[in-house]
Amino acid sequence: MTSPKMKNFRCRLASVLFFLALAVAPLHAAEIELHYLTAGEPNATNLLAPPPLADSAEQAADLAEVRAVLHDAPSNEVAAALIENKGVELAYFTPVVGDLLTSGQLPKTEAFLKSVHQDAASIVDAAKDFWHRPRPYVTDPSLAPAGKLQKSFSYPSGHSTESMTLALVLADLFPDKRAALVAEGRSIGWHRVEIARHYPTDIYAGRVLAQAIVRAMEANPDFQKDLAEAKAEIAAAKK
Repeated sequence: MTSPKMKNFRCRLASVLFFLALAVAPLHAAEIELHYLTAGEPNATNLLAPPPLADSAEQAADLAEVRAVLHDAPSNEVAAALIENKGVELAYFTPVVGDLLTSGQLPKTEAFLKSVHQDAASIVDAAKDFWHRPRPYVTDPSLAPAGKLQKSFSYPSGHSTESMTLALVLADLFPDKRAALVAEGRSIGWHRVEIARHYPTDIYAGRVLAQAIVRAMEANPDFQKDLAEAKAEIAAAKK
């Protein structure tokens, strides 16, 4: 039986921890440097539908599709997916736009796209931490025998959100390659299912979130200014 003294100690400890949490949270939020977005916008938790509930028929169907996609994934796509597993990089789009973006000839453009990428990642991280959806290989550990296993949550997919955000912004910079860039962004996201790092619903949510992120960025004057400078730099490099 717990003594009154121990109960009092536990209550005091809980109060201290609660107020420490309140004090630390704003500091943690302040550490996130946003370039073209306002903190908390777009709000993924308001924009996206929640992921399937655990133990629901919808969740079972989502997991069954992961198993089927993993089983049927072409070896070349699995190899690409494992390379991409470390995170989204601008270099993944060189098959579409060439190595101009990663050659060092476009410092303003590279810095601009890095800022776009960082902003998108911050939105994804907040959404993942809100929904706490376990990844497929956490639910079924036999699904991901190879490569690094991320410790973050599953919904929405960071790869899908970030690659599609970059694809849509790159499409503004290279409008003649829009279709190929969007296809590449979709492919990078889908690779995550092919190695069981994500559910299909994670990927679809990431694509929706990416569109909202880009729309929000486009309303920012700094984004428009940096986009225009990147376009001018690309045009000069092509001469």
